[in-house]
Amino acid sequence: MIGPARPAARALGWRDASYPYLLLLLANLAWSSNWVVGRALHQAFPPVALSFWRWGVAALVLAPLAIPRLRGHWPIIWRRRWLLLVLGTTGVATFQAIIYAGLDYTTAVNATIINAGSPLIMVLMVWAIEGTPASPRQWLGMALTFLGVLTIVARGDWRGLAALHLNRGDLIVVSSLPLWCLYSVLVRRRPRELDSVGFLFVLMAIGLAILAPAYLYESVYIRAPQWSWATAGLVLFIAVTSSIVAYLFWNRGVELVGANRAGFTTPFQPAFTAILAILILDEPFHRYDGLGFAIILAGWLLTTSRGRAPR
Repeated sequence: MIGPARPAARALGWRDASYPYLLLLLANLAWSSNWVVGRALHQAFPPVALSFWRWGVAALVLAPLAIPRLRGHWPIIWRRRWLLLVLGTTGVATFQAIIYAGLDYTTAVNATIINAGSPLIMVLMVWAIEGTPASPRQWLGMALTFLGVLTIVARGDWRGLAALHLNRGDLIVVSSLPLWCLYSVLVRRRPRELDSVGFLFVLMAIGLAILAPAYLYESVYIRAPQWSWATAGLVLFIAVTSSIVAYLFWNRGVELVGANRAGFTTPFQPAFTAILAILILDEPFHRYDGLGFAIILAGWLLTTSRGRAPR
């Protein structure tokens, strides 16, 4: 059985209330680089191969810590196998592979814009599964954060949005969003006997078992990945940041505040991507970058206000 969701931990002060959102924001910061790296590797790595090796390397890194923690917990894993299977399938095996497939046909900018719309699906899914509707304050905040994303993408000129258009890759990315939202809603129901490291490792193992046949088929009948020192370094980077650090932070943040509030942090990914481009690629900082980030921040503060959100 999947089992009921556990209530979020009670906040004891502003530090306790800020802690889960800090984790969620750091997770989105780690994921913001994943879009760029995924797009950069799309010619060298087909989508399933990139997803398989990303999670495979992450599992190897995490194994020395995770395996000792799982001793004596195999009966619990078997008892909650259906929940773990759903989480491993949606959060590990399919979601990222579909994202990488979409990046074969669309840009990272288009993909992050589409991903910024995931709070809408998250709200509807939380409503359908847990019976918790969004408040009018959260709907307004959602619209405001998306406006901030568009401000950055349009570079302060709304006429620039006319150059954006949906293509096959965009539709592929759209199809991945319900899978991620389902994962985020159900991850709060994880077995409490498993700590975060052991739990993530189990999901990695399930996801890799599902990805392995598809990876072999892709390598033999479509195309195999092209390895080099540069591509190996990028795979290692997203394995550590986007597969281990981001998932540990996201899972804990969702456990504390719920998928509904957590979903409202995803529009920060395009903003973080712009900031990383400024810091790492030495791109210039523009007024619209600051304006867009300020609008996103205002919308997020509006949606996460604990006084008005539904219980």
